[in-house]
Amino acid sequence: MANPPEKSFLDDPGDKVLSLLDDSGEKVFSLLEEFKNFALKGNVVDLAVGVIIGGAFGKIVDSLVKDVIMPLISLVTPGKAAYEDWTFHWGEKIVPYGKFLAEIVNFLILAAALYLFIVKFLGFILHTKLKEEAAPPAPPTKEEVLLTEIRDLLKASQTHTRASSQGNMQEVPPPQAV
Repeated sequence: MANPPEKSFLDDPGDKVLSLLDDSGEKVFSLLEEFKNFALKGNVVDLAVGVIIGGAFGKIVDSLVKDVIMPLISLVTPGKAAYEDWTFHWGEKIVPYGKFLAEIVNFLILAAALYLFIVKFLGFILHTKLKEEAAPPAPPTKEEVLLTEIRDLLKASQTHTRASSQGNMQEVPPPQAV
């Protein structure tokens, strides 16, 4: 009687599914590992902090525009309506351009504040720091020059003492004062 052919591992559909799950499980684990490495890098954390601070800064500028600047503009313009009530009527349609103008002013103030802070202020700080690094070292003071001469004389006298204590027949001249 002939033996039935042996089933290979790949012939069983259940084993195929398990092998796919095992491979994808490793892929999912490596994907999570890669994401963890990416998310915990210093640059991503710095970016997240920057976005949060930028959002808070945007709210401050928005309040400045809506609560201070635009009410001052509405004081000098004719009419009793506030700037948000400025509208343009075109037939039956109403276009509330006052709110749009407020957003334009908000954007311009935010852009100016960011420009002043990032480009000018931080640029000034970096420029000053680069100047400090590039500056040549100051010349030594009189005290430093004197201490250097004393150090050199002491080294020379120690060399002279070592040579004579080792029985060296060469005569080492004593150091000369400068």
